[in-house]
Amino acid sequence: MTLSVAVSGASGYAGGEILRLLADHPDIEIRTVTAHANAGQALISHQPHLRSLAHLELQATTPEVLAGHDVVFLALPHGQSAQYTEALRDTPLVIDAGADHRLTSAADWAAFYGGEHPEPWAYGVPELPIAGGKQRDLLRGAARIAAPGCNASTVALSLAPGVAAGVIDPGDIVSVLAVGPSGAGKSAKVNLLASEILGTANPYAVGGTHRHIPEIRQALAAAGAPADGIRVSFTPVLVPMARGILATSSAPIRSGVSDAEIRAAWEDAYAGEPFVEVLPEGTFPRTADVLGANVASLGLAIDRAANRVVVVAAVDNLVKGTAGAAVQSLNIALGLPETTALPLNGVAP
Repeated sequence: MTLSVAVSGASGYAGGEILRLLADHPDIEIRTVTAHANAGQALISHQPHLRSLAHLELQATTPEVLAGHDVVFLALPHGQSAQYTEALRDTPLVIDAGADHRLTSAADWAAFYGGEHPEPWAYGVPELPIAGGKQRDLLRGAARIAAPGCNASTVALSLAPGVAAGVIDPGDIVSVLAVGPSGAGKSAKVNLLASEILGTANPYAVGGTHRHIPEIRQALAAAGAPADGIRVSFTPVLVPMARGILATSSAPIRSGVSDAEIRAAWEDAYAGEPFVEVLPEGTFPRTADVLGANVASLGLAIDRAANRVVVVAAVDNLVKGTAGAAVQSLNIALGLPETTALPLNGVAP
């Protein structure tokens, strides 16, 4: 059976990437694409790389237009998805690529976003270790899914195996991320102009202010860390590459843990996972290695002089970080093969 799909925010980066992946999905018919300011224009004029979808026209993002589909993807700015929840109550599956339904804590929502706390949905990071299994188990048959924040899921996938295995102390986590500007969306902003980012690296949201911090804490708590014992120093740095995240995360090694136990924690956690790889000892990923792929590539180092585990993770923020996670979660929720329409190979050079 072919499922009808509507994608909101289709003229943006996340919406465009969702469409790129769904265009090759054998069980999906992309029936409707919507936008706000760009409504009434041809999709191809805003996503010229999506040639197979050139017949589609952007419609207004309204409840009436989005309703009546089997699946709706909401690729809207943060704070705009929740308004459609009631109108889409009869839609079998809704997947939100924004932040509205990610956080379970009303206090965290108030502190980092503000306003009324929307209902939390199943978190769309299938490989994430949680107590008793994987997040994948909570996605099977789910009707409402919150795709992750790209930075948050990258850090969570980096450290959750160590937390779940009890080999690292989550009370002193430090993560520094080099990120591409596409993660900030397609809206014109002065700090994202080429003249502002080429030839420089720019830190932002420094000092515990980034909105993905509570999402990281939530994921690590699900992996087994005590909620009041998680401390994360998180510093993103904007660098001149269109796509990609290179996250370097470290945490103290717990007393008495051997090097073999540390490496086994990560290798065992992701054994058999098609989209998360743990590289051989002494090998570390580059963002170029995962460009266009639905893959998180992890390199692990054990720094005994500093008594810390260091994990370097590379993802394409628009694929594994956002759209790929959403489509992967769709496949699981609907009982389809998890790898359907998801690229394993990257693009080089």
